[in-house]
Amino acid sequence: MDRSALPSCSDLPVASGIGLRVAHHERVRAEQPNIAWLEVHTENFLGGGATPALLEALRERYAISLHGVGLSLGSAEGLDEEHLARIAALVRQIEPAAISDHVSWSVTGGVYFNDLLPIPYDEDALTVVARNVMRFQEAVGRTVMVENPSTYLRHVQSDRAEPQFLAELCQRSGCGLLLDVNNVFVSTENHGDDAQAYLSAIAHLPIGEIHLSGHHLRQIGNRSIRIDDHGSPVSDPVWALYERALAVIGPRPTLIEWDSALPPLEILLAEANKAQARLDVAKRSAA
Repeated sequence: MDRSALPSCSDLPVASGIGLRVAHHERVRAEQPNIAWLEVHTENFLGGGATPALLEALRERYAISLHGVGLSLGSAEGLDEEHLARIAALVRQIEPAAISDHVSWSVTGGVYFNDLLPIPYDEDALTVVARNVMRFQEAVGRTVMVENPSTYLRHVQSDRAEPQFLAELCQRSGCGLLLDVNNVFVSTENHGDDAQAYLSAIAHLPIGEIHLSGHHLRQIGNRSIRIDDHGSPVSDPVWALYERALAVIGPRPTLIEWDSALPPLEILLAEANKAQARLDVAKRSAA
């Protein structure tokens, strides 16, 4: 697979992959489906026992991406060094093709929340996240990626748009961007922004991976809000935005992310095939 267009934050094949969840561990181990790469939630493999051994076995067949959900890069009190050390040990064991986490916070005072909570887009928050990302990179000895969030509100103290915040974060910390296209769609629809303008504003950033997933529309009072739930097929508008992203930034490794109401493995692979078909078109256009 051609990696010539990828930044240093990613050594994934420029192809589609799927998120590997517990319900599919045994089938993937036994059947080794025809997919280029797998992504796992890092925290699911920090406890020792069978799961890290499974991952170590699968890396012989697949490129592996470690996608964290609990490091809390937006925590003003800094990173949990014990948690970080366990992640670094897993990185040494697995030698993944990519490492990532989220532009969010989920820990304060030693208390972990089961949510990726939004941060303000201002100078103070930028300083905190950049510092934490650099510490993350120092610990794992690699360039990492950060993922753009799905958002449902805006902090009143934000003084810059999300694309500008991400660009400054990449510049200050040297990290890459994991572009979640579904999150772009959800956030811009919720806030009345222009999704294509968002893509144009981040096109120059070191984007090493793309995420695609499902969301649902919820009516709250007289307002409709799109909720990022990773529990359904990719919607037609998100597929269209993905095609636009490929045209703007070029072909990138693309993950089908599905975490709730998990379907049979065949459905995940079918979604990955849809992404692969669009990637193939983008590769031909780029050539």
